[in-house]
Amino acid sequence: MSENTKSIGETLRDARIAKGFTLDDLQQTTKIQKRYLIAIEDGKFSDLPGDFYVRAFIKQYAQTVGLDGNDLLDQYSDQLPSTKTQEYVDRVNEENPSTRSAQRKVDDRTAKIKRQVPIIAAVIVVVAVLIGIWLATTRSSQSSNKAQNVDSSSVSVSGSSAKSSSSAKASSKKPAASSKKVSKSSFSKVSASGSSTTYTMKNAPKTKTIKIKTSNNAWVSVNSAGNSAFQGTVTSGSARTVKLNANATSVTLNLGNAPATKVTIGGKSLPIAKSTSSAASTSSTSASTTSGSAAGTASSASSTNTTSQVQNITVQFK
Repeated sequence: MSENTKSIGETLRDARIAKGFTLDDLQQTTKIQKRYLIAIEDGKFSDLPGDFYVRAFIKQYAQTVGLDGNDLLDQYSDQLPSTKTQEYVDRVNEENPSTRSAQRKVDDRTAKIKRQVPIIAAVIVVVAVLIGIWLATTRSSQSSNKAQNVDSSSVSVSGSSAKSSSSAKASSKKPAASSKKVSKSSFSKVSASGSSTTYTMKNAPKTKTIKIKTSNNAWVSVNSAGNSAFQGTVTSGSARTVKLNANATSVTLNLGNAPATKVTIGGKSLPIAKSTSSAASTSSTSASTTSGSAAGTASSASSTNTTSQVQNITVQFK
């Protein structure tokens, strides 16, 4: 405890008056607000901004009025706020460049560590996942090796039964292969009337490509689902390819020169010659029964020739 009868504020006030300074003079010199100077002289330290400013203002006040600030602070230390408060320490660090620099380094180091923590955690997770995958792969390969060893031992013990079962499998595969051969595309006649013939194409390919070749100029039209896919003249020795919709269920071909035209659907030849001969025989038969005169014979020959040249063929896909 201080043995002085005066308070630190009274001591400062007496020194100011002795110097002939007013509070306004002191405010102008120290740049400390007048209300803070009055608070110091009255001992109302709680009116100052904080514990640090109490000692700083008192020290500056003392030096301005000719007193030793450090000695005055030591002498009246029991009347002043403690220097151990966090506020005071923070303010001192802010005012001290070396301390502030050291504190900044510590803060930067801490921030750097905090930034690296997520990266380190992510690396640990990735490594753990890779180790887990490696272990799972190793166990899987070991179990497959064990299974292969068991299978090989069982085959060696029951060799005869394995041979018989393999022969049975081979025999069962042969019908499957033969069935695949049977499943190739084929045409079958459904009906024939005059120059119109209807076929069914069994096992039609998914990609329905029609290829038209002619040995002489021929007019051809291709219609599917009521829509014209092609219409025009195919010149001698040339070919025309028409691709139908994959969902097409049928196609109708009008051939203007059927004997000179060859048509394939999915690589399978359409039997045009058969439809031509059928149409020709039908017309000739009807002509012979109608009349035996020369005029009737000429009319029959003309009908036969027209029917042979022009064909209307419909193919239904199954």
